[in-house]
Amino acid sequence: MSVQRIPGYTYGTVAVARSPVSLEDLALLKKAVMFTEEDERYLRMAGEVLADQVEEILDLWYGWVGSHPHLVYYFADARTGQPIPAYLEAVRRRFGQWILDTCNRPHDQAWLDYAHETGLRHHRSKKNRTDDVNAVPHIPLRYLIAFIYPITATIRPFLAQKGHPPEAVEKMHQAWTKAVILQVALWSQPYVREGDG
Repeated sequence: MSVQRIPGYTYGTVAVARSPVSLEDLALLKKAVMFTEEDERYLRMAGEVLADQVEEILDLWYGWVGSHPHLVYYFADARTGQPIPAYLEAVRRRFGQWILDTCNRPHDQAWLDYAHETGLRHHRSKKNRTDDVNAVPHIPLRYLIAFIYPITATIRPFLAQKGHPPEAVEKMHQAWTKAVILQVALWSQPYVREGDG
């Protein structure tokens, strides 16, 4: 699917505000998470491996979220408590693109800005605006942090699907894990007081 046809996907457009985190800060954060040039190479390899498995990954992740009412809650109508199917589908399409972006996009200003936008869309400052829904207005930061584990642990079997040697699968998995932690650190920015991030 063309990224232009993904509802609410505004990567690299003027609709995305500049991140308060500088590229210099990002470089230091990458050092803190031990993200190296080797990780960049293995992340690109992961992107090649995962490209035709995105729907299966999303089926797994959505099935897991859907089996936990306290997680589906954040996709539910604030009045009725019922999940909003169109909202779930729109987020799913962006989530699939996020998998590809995580592996393939350079860590430049546009990437940094969209990471900030993603954090805003989980936080009360922008949640629901992208899809114009009346869902629960805020996802607590603790769930963004907790999601690091399922989003990283469950990707490994997909990385092993194309016959790469175990060492390469491990390096792809480590690169993916670091990339997810890096993004969650950036997504947390809207949750902290100014000057504390």
